[in-house]
Amino acid sequence: MKKIYRTLLLAAGLVTMVSCSDFLDQTSPSELDNSAAFNNTYYTGLAVNKIYGSLTQDQAYSAFMPIIAGLNTDCELVDGLGSDANNTSSERGNMNYNMNPGWTQISRVWNVMYGIIENANLVIDGINNSELIEEGRRERSEMLRYRAEAKTLRAMVYLDMIRLFGDIPFSTSASESDLGNVYIGKTDRDVIMDTLIEDLEECIFYLPWAGEEGYSTEHVTKGYAHGLLANIALTRAGWFIRESAKEGYITATENSDPTYPTQRCDDETRRRMYLLAEQYLVALINNNSHDMNPSLADYWNRVNLCEFDDSRENIFEIPMGLNQSGELGYTVGFRVNGAFPGGVSDEHNYGPRGNSSGKLKLTAPYYMSFNANDQRRDLTCALMQIRTRNGVYQENMLGNAPFAIYCGKWDYRKMKARTDGWWNAVLASDQKVCSGVNVVKMRYPYVLMMYAEVVDELYGGNAQASGRDCNLTAFQALSKIHTRAFGGDQVSAEAHLSTLISQNGLFNTIVDENAWELAGEGVRKFDLIRWNLLSSKIDDFKDTYRNAIYNAEWPERVWHKFKEDNFTIDVESFVFSDPSSSEYTRADFFGRESTRNPEDQTQLIVNLPSISSGLNREVRNRYLLPIASTTISTSNGRLHNSYGYTD
Repeated sequence: MKKIYRTLLLAAGLVTMVSCSDFLDQTSPSELDNSAAFNNTYYTGLAVNKIYGSLTQDQAYSAFMPIIAGLNTDCELVDGLGSDANNTSSERGNMNYNMNPGWTQISRVWNVMYGIIENANLVIDGINNSELIEEGRRERSEMLRYRAEAKTLRAMVYLDMIRLFGDIPFSTSASESDLGNVYIGKTDRDVIMDTLIEDLEECIFYLPWAGEEGYSTEHVTKGYAHGLLANIALTRAGWFIRESAKEGYITATENSDPTYPTQRCDDETRRRMYLLAEQYLVALINNNSHDMNPSLADYWNRVNLCEFDDSRENIFEIPMGLNQSGELGYTVGFRVNGAFPGGVSDEHNYGPRGNSSGKLKLTAPYYMSFNANDQRRDLTCALMQIRTRNGVYQENMLGNAPFAIYCGKWDYRKMKARTDGWWNAVLASDQKVCSGVNVVKMRYPYVLMMYAEVVDELYGGNAQASGRDCNLTAFQALSKIHTRAFGGDQVSAEAHLSTLISQNGLFNTIVDENAWELAGEGVRKFDLIRWNLLSSKIDDFKDTYRNAIYNAEWPERVWHKFKEDNFTIDVESFVFSDPSSSEYTRADFFGRESTRNPEDQTQLIVNLPSISSGLNREVRNRYLLPIASTTISTSNGRLHNSYGYTD
């Protein structure tokens, strides 16, 4: 699964490597003139690989985008509660929407992401000026494929920058030597997205499907370009906070600020965008190059083991590198709290450091929202951690921690079966060992959910309708996801799905399915934003928790057994009334808060109000990051903050 990363290291290494060969003294494709670099398919390939390699930086897709950027939502929280939620010098405050232009991480993200865009622009310009793309040249198709990869990666990064900052500087050319095209102002995000859509419509023709021409899902392919284009179209059709009201746009009646309104495009443009999304989602579905792994457990086991999935559920996964990049499993995932102390089987040895997986947390209302038959609950929500307590090293329940549930999708307990050397590195080091687990940028269940959303929008909320030229109904698309979650029990899954649609409507069912399937994966926040549901869903989550505590709706205690190893908690053994058996261990549960004295209700009185406390404090629905003060000060007066932020 990591063949591409070795090539990425080669490409990245060329930047700093000094060779004894005169020819290789030209150390990087970007440092060669165009005739030397982009009139050679080998060097062009290395230049493209450099784009992939630059995605693996912490401030890009190793950590910030998959873990931090998607916080906070109604079910995903940064680990900042109480006074920490106001700490504007870290993500604990900023991702609670108490944002500060002086937060140093913002400028780092900005610089790294624009560095990736620059790498892509260099490739695109170089190929555009290459002799190898002339008609009749045997290298033409390979070069145009490389250009399509670069344009697709550039579109992905620009979309994410729009999601983070709104209107941003937009350039499709590499920086000029005199910096004449470097200091530019913002471009309207809709203009940018329209351009990205045009680029992707061109790119799709030149890209292979996954499995063709040696391309795995660690490359952008025709499938990802289809899915990305559809996602951009849906984003273009959706809601955004705006720097000022746009004429002809529709202003939201909820979650909108009078000065910085939340708006979307006109109905005609919106329909055109949904039709465009339908076209490319249908093409992706009908091609059958991608599908879902029939086993939820096997899918996530393969993710943790860094193994390709034969079904190609991952449409595109960004390749990371062992002990080089990749924070999944370390900064987010099942918690191993502290060093291995010995005294138990070495099977449970997770090294002299453990991990630091608590940056992203899940919530009690989210856990309680699952149907009891839904396997995603116990896979996604880890209510326990490994730690030494009272001198005993084993799994321990978290107790009354309603806003601090670990996301179990990435799990050291699964990763230890890897055979790539990662586990040996963990056992040998008391420092952080990057997991190298790939960041999945899009997977097939999300394609199915986008498709169901498009059908809902275009065909009147009819779950039995299907898209043009596609035999799959919206209900069937959701059923594929729901049935797998129910362990393959299609009858039970579809009965539950039918009840949800009957009670809540098709769209709201899609919104819920989005949470159950994708929590922790950096997707939900940006969908809630384009649906204009971020603020109201956060309010709903808080109301659900508050009412559950006031009305004593949740159990106060939970009893569980350990498995035969007397180390691992058996989640299938949970009972919520005293079983009067010594085989069970008791722990606090979320309802414990209901029985506390008011002065001791820290979760309810202190932590709950602090969550996402800045979202509507100064400007309503202010979810966008400010531009960093240092970025503004070096922009030659071209950039300024909006949405009430200072420069």
